[in-house]
Amino acid sequence: MSSKSSDYTLGERICKARDVSGLSTAQLARRLGIKTSTLHSWESDRSEPRSNKLVLLAGLLNVSPTWLLVGRGTPPVMDEPASADLDGVRVALDRLQRQAQGLADEIAALQERLNGS
Repeated sequence: MSSKSSDYTLGERICKARDVSGLSTAQLARRLGIKTSTLHSWESDRSEPRSNKLVLLAGLLNVSPTWLLVGRGTPPVMDEPASADLDGVRVALDRLQRQAQGLADEIAALQERLNGS
C-alpha cells in the first residue's frame, strides 16, 4: 500500500487516526455514543458514518473531516510518548499480564475438573 493518505480507505484512515490518538475502539465508540461493533464496521469499510458522526469523529481524533473522507489535508501525527506515558503503559501491561495469568490458572483448574469427572 502506498503511504499517501488518499490511497487509504476511509476505514483505514479512521483506524490510523484512532491509533495515533491512543484510543481503543471501545473508548472511541463510547465517546461517539455508538456501539463498538459500529466502529469496527467503519474501520473495516463495511459501513460508513453519517455526516454528523463523521464530524464528531474528526473532532475527537483531531483531524479534518476532509482528511477522513478523502485523505486531503494534514494526517494525524503521533507525538513522542513522554516518560510518564511509558510508565503508565508499563503499569497497565503489568496489570494485564497478572490478569492473563490469573485467567490461565483458572482455565487450567477448570480443565482439570473436566478431565477428572
